[in-house]
Amino acid sequence: MSKDAIVSDEMAKKFATEKDSPYTRWVGHQGLDIISAHYVRNLRSVELKPWPRRGGRGVYINHEASRTSNDCYVCEIPAGGELAPQRQLFEEMIYVLDGRGSTTVWNDAGQRNTFEWKAGALFAIPLNAWHQHFNGSGKEPARYVAVTNGPAVINLYEDEGFIFNTPYDFKDRFGGEPDYFANKGEQKGLLLETNFVADAVNLPLISAKERGAGGGHIRFNMAKGSMNSHISQFPVATYKKAHCHGPGAHVIVLGGEGYTLMWQEGEEPRRYEWEVGTMIVPPNLWYHQHFNTGTTPARYLAFKHEVVSIRNAQGVPKAWISKRLGGDQIDYADESPIVRTYFAEALAAHGTQPRMEEAYQAELADLPPKRVVAAEARP
Repeated sequence: MSKDAIVSDEMAKKFATEKDSPYTRWVGHQGLDIISAHYVRNLRSVELKPWPRRGGRGVYINHEASRTSNDCYVCEIPAGGELAPQRQLFEEMIYVLDGRGSTTVWNDAGQRNTFEWKAGALFAIPLNAWHQHFNGSGKEPARYVAVTNGPAVINLYEDEGFIFNTPYDFKDRFGGEPDYFANKGEQKGLLLETNFVADAVNLPLISAKERGAGGGHIRFNMAKGSMNSHISQFPVATYKKAHCHGPGAHVIVLGGEGYTLMWQEGEEPRRYEWEVGTMIVPPNLWYHQHFNTGTTPARYLAFKHEVVSIRNAQGVPKAWISKRLGGDQIDYADESPIVRTYFAEALAAHGTQPRMEEAYQAELADLPPKRVVAAEARP
């Protein structure tokens, strides 16, 4: 039975004006589209439109399930060109898809910092700092994808002058430090506090057995913001454990090829093929599971806002905790048989076989007992 909760057109019309918002109107005024999709096959080739205010080309990719928490856009800087300077009262994280260039960041105190980037770089814009992006090539455009928490801010204030032109320096966020965008950081467990990663595709990761399949993981806090992101990687012919969480995670494939299964609880999974440049945005509380069918390790970047991370009393994301313990992650031992059938068939088409037995066995050593659900009392 479908759980999409689709109602009649008559009922939907009663709420039609409430679907509109200051944020969606603002995007429309930019002359840009919002692609209401939770799957984009390749961000590098998605169609863009002129963006006069920024001086480049762009498109917003923003599923309804994420629209009030955070958003995503793709922007292209013309060959030999630059975007217009901008400041904003919301946070922004950027991943460079193609090209090379530089960014200058400055504040009202006159402190200025310029750093260079190329495809694979990951960085954040400090809150309300002026910034301007430049294309370093005179022949090819540069393209990046960004995630912001702009929707909540735009919906709250609905005042472009205030949001994009408030003269205030958040000195604890950015003080013009000469090494602010240096390729360095402080590692705290899985979390790396940094403002710039030169090469996210090849960044060393930390073992994260909790997510299954012998994968690696690293989490980021950038520019002291409330938004966060992480990179995960898993080996050839393996797959990660299924889990669900809140809305707004934008998963971008950095390396490898394979597919993702996504489904609402109680429904059949839907399959989405991916390659380098694919983006997947799991809707709110949809289970999703990533499978590597390629010949190299699979790696992805997930941009998100803290609203995604439903945590337990210890601060651990429930997406990392077994459903047997009350979390939102499905153990291999409890997954549907169709998961392994799909995976074996997908690998067979490439002339290979799953390499999951070690992961299955390793899980058994720490597998919690199944939860016993008490029968409802009857009158």
